[in-house]
Amino acid sequence: MHTLRTPDERFEGLPDFDFEPHYAEVPDGVGGTLRVHYLDEGPASAAPVLLLHGEPSWAYLYRHMIQPLVDAGHRVIVPDQVGFGRSDKPAEMTDYSYARHVDWMSSLVFDCLDLGDITFFGQDWGGLIGLRLVTAQTDRFARVAISNTGLPTGDRRPSDAFMAWQKYSQESPVFPIGDIVNGGCLTDLSAEEVDAYNAPFPDDSYKAGARIWPSFVCTSPDDPEAPANREAWGLLEQFTKPFLCCFSDSDPVTQGADKPFRARIPGAQGQAHTTLEGAAHFVQEDSGPELAAVLADFIASTS
Repeated sequence: MHTLRTPDERFEGLPDFDFEPHYAEVPDGVGGTLRVHYLDEGPASAAPVLLLHGEPSWAYLYRHMIQPLVDAGHRVIVPDQVGFGRSDKPAEMTDYSYARHVDWMSSLVFDCLDLGDITFFGQDWGGLIGLRLVTAQTDRFARVAISNTGLPTGDRRPSDAFMAWQKYSQESPVFPIGDIVNGGCLTDLSAEEVDAYNAPFPDDSYKAGARIWPSFVCTSPDDPEAPANREAWGLLEQFTKPFLCCFSDSDPVTQGADKPFRARIPGAQGQAHTTLEGAAHFVQEDSGPELAAVLADFIASTS
């Protein structure tokens, strides 16, 4: 597997992002290893809050949430998915798969970091991958919160907005990462913030993971990972630990996707599910401090 590694200087001087990088080596699935980057802030003795990003962002997305959670006494772990941020980037689209992303993140969270008593939060692909981790090793997780995500099995057609996005990701001759993130916010990001989202990708050769990821979402029942997602749903339907939905009010891609979680998961019953107002797909940008407060309250009320 040929991999690319974004030069460190691309990450210098990013606005509001003065966090120390940490790295771990995980198996790449074909006999080699990949270097995965993560942030690790707050007291090492505290129970971890695991924040997973999705497409096409990276750990920078959580910059306005990390310090409020640390101030509330939590250890905050924010990985970069393989292909994003400071993590290694396999160069070919065929190097990536939904299953490999699950394996890569499992290796980091379970094997390298050996996390337990985890509060998990995932948005976008952070949910699609993270919920598979939750159902693989439920005992490691204390509670779960999700926003603007899903766990599709292909049995229901995704929204028209998602199908248009999937088509664009595969067919557009250009793939402007920073502009894509900005377009998924109600907040108008500054030029410097847009550049920060572009930082991991010096040129198009680094974007194989970002390009291919939307195509892995299960949109038909015979998609490769549809059976595994159905199995995960079966386990979630037995999940009695606290489960919180905190979706935004202005995301056309995932609008209404919280309803199955609220209805089918025992741990979601009676929780203070929250709709974050004035926020689009990237709720961390539009309502980051508010979302951090929701998570802190969720942890405090269920501890």
